[in-house]
Amino acid sequence: MIDKNQARLRRARKTRAKIAELKSLRLSVHRTNSHIYAQVFSPCGSKVLAVASSLEPEVRKSLANGGNIGAAAVIGKLIAERAKNAGIDQVAFDRGGFQYHGRVKALAEAAREAGLKF
Repeated sequence: MIDKNQARLRRARKTRAKIAELKSLRLSVHRTNSHIYAQVFSPCGSKVLAVASSLEPEVRKSLANGGNIGAAAVIGKLIAERAKNAGIDQVAFDRGGFQYHGRVKALAEAAREAGLKF
C-alpha cells in the first residue's frame, strides 16, 4: 500500500519530468506543517539559483507563524524578488505533488503579483 508521502512524491515526479522536457527554470515549493520553502532551479536541475523560506531569521521576525497562508504569501513575494535579482522572470511552477490550494496557491499568486511569470 502506498502511503500519503509516497503518493505525493509520485505526483511530483510526473511534474518534474514534464518540466525537464520543457527545459525551463523550475520554481519548486515544499511545505511542512510549520514552514514553507521555495527554490528556483536551473533547467538542468543541478543548480539552485534563488532560495526563500520561512526559516530565515529576517523572515521569522516578521511572521508569528511560518506555516500559514500569510507566511506563504511573504515567501512568494520574496522568491520572486530574489529571482528577479538573479535575472529570472519566467519559470515553471513545481508544486511538489501538493494540491494547488491554500499555502501553495498563496505562494504562487504572491510570486505572480511580484512579477514572476509562469
